[in-house]
Amino acid sequence: MRPLRNPVIQSALAWTLATWMRFCFATIRWTHENQDVAETIWKRGGGVLCAFWHSRIGLAPACWPLDRATPAKGLISLSPDGQFIAKAVARQGFPAIRGSSANKDKAAKDKTARAKGGTQALRDGLKQLKVGALAITPDGPRGPARQMAEGLPLLAKLSGAPVLFIGLSCKPAIRLDSWDKAVLPLPFGRGAIVWDVADYPTGAELSEVATDWTTRLNAVEARADALTGLEPG
Repeated sequence: MRPLRNPVIQSALAWTLATWMRFCFATIRWTHENQDVAETIWKRGGGVLCAFWHSRIGLAPACWPLDRATPAKGLISLSPDGQFIAKAVARQGFPAIRGSSANKDKAAKDKTARAKGGTQALRDGLKQLKVGALAITPDGPRGPARQMAEGLPLLAKLSGAPVLFIGLSCKPAIRLDSWDKAVLPLPFGRGAIVWDVADYPTGAELSEVATDWTTRLNAVEARADALTGLEPG
């Protein structure tokens, strides 16, 4: 049995990770770029999609101020690893919607339960977007890294919600040997958060939007890495 499939181990590790992340976020010296874009969204309230690459899940809670931003939930996969991440993020004030942002072609190749989970996640995500923010890693849960599936554009098209592209970085950091080369923060370092925003273009194809938004999300992450000096994974 993999350790993360054990509920007791999973809960203990989730608590440890959440505590570590809070400590790191409090000691990191943050640089914010183009924050006025996010401030406009926060002041307006209502639904918004928040997109960052899967490798930066460990930094994501730092970008969303619970005291002045709309309530946020995260779309997290149904895998055991996803359950662990969901518990850690929930301890920081961001409950999870379980499912996948993968496109319909990928979902059709999955097992029945996983496909049903994706359909339910779409419904739950649209409900969340009527009242607050929904965070998505559009290359998750299996990659390829930094290549956007059509789930995020589909949610933006159906909901009419704007999309915040969020680049997150910190240095020093732990780089995991995972498919996405995930980044975990270390304390007393430098951090950066960079924002961009877009609406779904009228009449555009999902594939075209996914390609364009991949470029934009890569750009804000690259800019955040440049600000901290973190080398690309």
